Amino acid sequence: MSIETYLIYLGVLAAFFLTPPDTSQLLIISNSLRHGLRRSLATVAGDLSANAVQMTLAAFGLTAVIAANADALWVVKWAGVAYLVWIGLRLMLTRGASEAPGAVAKGRLFRQGFVTSSANPYAVVFFGALFPQFIDAGAPILPQLLVLGVTYLVVDGLVLLLWGWAATRTLGRVKALTGVWINRVSGALMVGAAVLLGLKDLDRGAAAR
Repeated sequence: MSIETYLIYLGVLAAFFLTPPDTSQLLIISNSLRHGLRRSLATVAGDLSANAVQMTLAAFGLTAVIAANADALWVVKWAGVAYLVWIGLRLMLTRGASEAPGAVAKGRLFRQGFVTSSANPYAVVFFGALFPQFIDAGAPILPQLLVLGVTYLVVDGLVLLLWGWAATRTLGRVKALTGVWINRVSGALMVGAAVLLGLKDLDRGAAAR
């Protein structure tokens, strides 16, 4: 892969991430508000782990199979939507104060990140469509896939950390946003993430018709 091709790839990723926060980014904002950025690194790890799995599936040529299996996509998609809504509503309806930063197991935060990212199975199709545009067929394929995949994970991780940092900075400046209100804001963000997932799926269904 030439340096020119790699720079174009970075430009494409920059354009891709210069958008309002998506589902995973809303989740890291929510968890950073409630548990702090350091503890929410587990959420970032979960999200990136799911992306790595999706990239692997795309690399093994499963894109066409997953794209054709509409029923499986529907089940995974709406299970993820229901999961986020359940978490969000539980937070919004709780009457107690926000949990202490060390009270939530990192495994739970990791699972939230992994499930939320996995709930978008179209990511496999996305990676399957994106990577071939930057691959030189005359050179070894695997090293190029590794470079493209690792670069995506690094950029995605930095974007998630930036959103989490911004959330904690905002919380530090708005001291009145404490206790039950943190839960309500965090819950609303999670429900918003679920709505984004659902709307994306409905838009794809309308386009297919």
